[in-house]
Amino acid sequence: MRLARYVVCSTALLAVAVVAQSPKPKIFVRDSSSWRINHGGGARPQTAEIIKTFHERCPAVTVTMKQDAADYIVQLDHEAGKDFFLRRNKVVVFDNKTGDAFFSESTRTLGNAVKEACTAIGKHTP
Repeated sequence: MRLARYVVCSTALLAVAVVAQSPKPKIFVRDSSSWRINHGGGARPQTAEIIKTFHERCPAVTVTMKQDAADYIVQLDHEAGKDFFLRRNKVVVFDNKTGDAFFSESTRTLGNAVKEACTAIGKHTP
């Protein structure tokens, strides 16, 4: 009887461990057309800042540099230097298998755009 309980408990723990180790959905952040204007007059792309924000605000996903390995494609355009009241962050999330966009939004901050995209991915992930 003890052996049967041990086998049942071990099987249940193994099932929990497998579920806990399920891979996180992978996202590919498409090169942003967003540019930040430096005070010196130069400009630089914001893609690295967007990826950094995903790492900070959306630990439920893995960011990959291989588009073909991603479950989702995220396009986020962040327009720095605009009037505060304008919605200057536009985000679209695509299912990489079908190519269909299933979420789009405009927000005032980059952090909120990432948070909204993260929530949409969480709801869309099976």
